[in-house]
Amino acid sequence: MRLPPTERIAADAVKAWKVTAHLVTVIPLLLTVASLILPSFVDFFNYWIGAGLAVFTIVLWVFSAIILPNLRWKRWRYEVFDQEIYIQHGILIVTRTLVPMIRVQHVDTQQGPILKKYGLATLEISTAATTHEIPALLEAEASDLRDQISELARVEQDDV
Repeated sequence: MRLPPTERIAADAVKAWKVTAHLVTVIPLLLTVASLILPSFVDFFNYWIGAGLAVFTIVLWVFSAIILPNLRWKRWRYEVFDQEIYIQHGILIVTRTLVPMIRVQHVDTQQGPILKKYGLATLEISTAATTHEIPALLEAEASDLRDQISELARVEQDDV
């Protein structure tokens, strides 16, 4: 069996994922607040629904904003070889993917506002059938990796 890839994504990925989780958890929080206020105005709506949603929201927030980002960062690894790209990710189910250079059609970098705040970018590798991502790389590293993969894929296609 092959050893896991050696390269890690940027450590600031944890911070970016935590900010994203806090923003996403606002929606259940608003629903919880509404479910706690609604019984004052509607007789058939029970306070227990609001209490249940409050517990669910707290568990969701703790899991998605505190526990999950650290676990994701520990599992995310990648490595670029001359013939292939090796990607590993997953928490409970660890997925290891080999992307042959000969199948790479194009490589992109993406950067949203949260990633930009931390100087990070996501590398997106497209083949004819699928798209693979390496999230939260440092901007310079993502740019260099994009150029390297593009060059290796071009060389592979010229050899065919």
